[in-house]
Amino acid sequence: MKASIKREVCIGCGLCAEICPEVFAMGDDMIAIVIVDESPASAQESVQDAATSCPVEAIVLN
Repeated sequence: MKASIKREVCIGCGLCAEICPEVFAMGDDMIAIVIVDESPASAQESVQDAATSCPVEAIVLN
């Protein structure tokens, strides 16, 4: 599974990085970034949780 962030939508709440630090982090501009090309199998559930928890639906999963 690949994740991406809609940067123009992200409000920088940090929830995704808190839920799934294996895949998400906060950039220097306090906008979320994806730190891996492909989500590890062990993080699939937390990636999905982060996406559904995002208050502005800025996370796209493919």
